[in-house]
Amino acid sequence: MRLADLFTRKPKPDTTAQALEKALVVAKAGDYAAALSIWEPLARAGNARAQNNIGACFAGGMGVEKNVVLAQRWLTLSAAAGDASGQRNLASLLFKGEDIEADYPEAARLYRLAAEQGDPQAQDMLSWMLMEGEEMTADPVEAREWALKAAEGGIAAAMTRLGMIYHNALGVPRDPSQAVYWWRNASAAGDPDGEAMLGAALHLGMGVERDPSSAYEHLLRAEAGGSTLAAPFIEAARNALNEKP
Repeated sequence: MRLADLFTRKPKPDTTAQALEKALVVAKAGDYAAALSIWEPLARAGNARAQNNIGACFAGGMGVEKNVVLAQRWLTLSAAAGDASGQRNLASLLFKGEDIEADYPEAARLYRLAAEQGDPQAQDMLSWMLMEGEEMTADPVEAREWALKAAEGGIAAAMTRLGMIYHNALGVPRDPSQAVYWWRNASAAGDPDGEAMLGAALHLGMGVERDPSSAYEHLLRAEAGGSTLAAPFIEAARNALNEKP
């Protein structure tokens, strides 16, 4: 090879994986327009993850004007190709029914498909739907199974739900200490409702040794974080600080 050839050879084009990684980096930096310019040719060539990413951008108005109808079109392609994120995001659109017709049975079906592929957010949502029993038959036992998987995936809300399951004996024997275990994990993971329930447990001495000071701190943080579960306990927890031992 001539030395001059080293300076004139064109670099090899990125592989699909490299292109997706590059797009993800610029998207995380907030440059969705640049990310979309990478995703679009991949999506039109049938790449399911790129189709999901474009759909998510249209759904959230990131780099493009928000358009739920276009989001649904792209996410439908992604979901049909078996992409778990596409299935979960399409399920979310159909569940919310914003600018499109809601379809709860289809949303539940898609959440289950994504959950079975290991998507923690879909596992969490499927667990919630099974617990609520509004859009599908309630099944607290299966709800707990999916909540455990979601919690293993780091979903804090699922940890809080597990605490509620053990606190209220939903499909399992009542276990206050196990409830506190999950609320503590949820609190550490940043879930305000989990922190509120941990504060309540510490205030009441329910499943854990009573600790008025720690209880009050957790309840205040939970309320500041937006949890409505803390308010009923805050005044009593504040008064408990002045109780004589």
